[in-house]
Amino acid sequence: MLEGARARAHELGLTNVEFQVIGAEWIDLPVASVDAVLCRWGYMLMDDPAAALSETRRVLRPGGRVALAVWDLLELNPWAQAPGMALREHGLAPPQAERAPGQAEGAPGPFRLADPQRVRELLEEAGFTEIVVDSVAVQQRPASFEHFWEATLDISRGFHDAVLSQPEPQIAKIRDTLEGLLAPYAAQDGSLVIPGSSLVAAASA
Repeated sequence: MLEGARARAHELGLTNVEFQVIGAEWIDLPVASVDAVLCRWGYMLMDDPAAALSETRRVLRPGGRVALAVWDLLELNPWAQAPGMALREHGLAPPQAERAPGQAEGAPGPFRLADPQRVRELLEEAGFTEIVVDSVAVQQRPASFEHFWEATLDISRGFHDAVLSQPEPQIAKIRDTLEGLLAPYAAQDGSLVIPGSSLVAAASA
C-alpha cells in the first residue's frame, strides 16, 4: 500500500509527502504534532479502537481535526451480507448471522463499529469535541460478478475458507447462489452496482 501511495504521489508531482508505517494504537509521533488525521475504514479493524482514538487525540494539536469512516450496519451493505447468506443457504454458516463470515463477536471486523452512538461514545471518551456522525451512501461497482467473486475470496478470510474447503461441485453451487442474490444489482454492461452505507464522523481535538 505504501508503494502504491508513493507511486501515486510521484504521478501527481508531489514532493512534500512522507509515507510511513505507524502503529495506530501507539503512534510514534510527539504530542500535538499533527493538524489532521484521516482514517477510512480502519478503526473497526484495530484490536483496540479506543486506544487508537486516544492516540489520535494525543498527537493532534489543539483544534486539530479527525475524520473517519466505518461501515454501517451489515444489512445496509448487501455486498457484504450476500456472501454470508450464500454460505447459510448451503449450511456453511450459522443462521441469522449478524456479522460478516468468519468474524467472532467483539473481534475486529468491518461491522464492529456499525453503530453511530458507539462511534460518538468512543470519540467522546478519547477527549474529542464538536463530534458529528452521519451515514453516507456508497456503492460497490465490480466490473462483473467474476470480479466480485474473486475479490470476496481475497478480502474475506471466513468466506474464503468456508468456500474453498468444499468440493468443486459444491463451490459451483455456492457461486451460483451468490450470483443469484446479486442479480438485482446487475447492470446491462455486466457490471454490478451494489448499494451500501458507511458511517462517517468528524471531531475536534
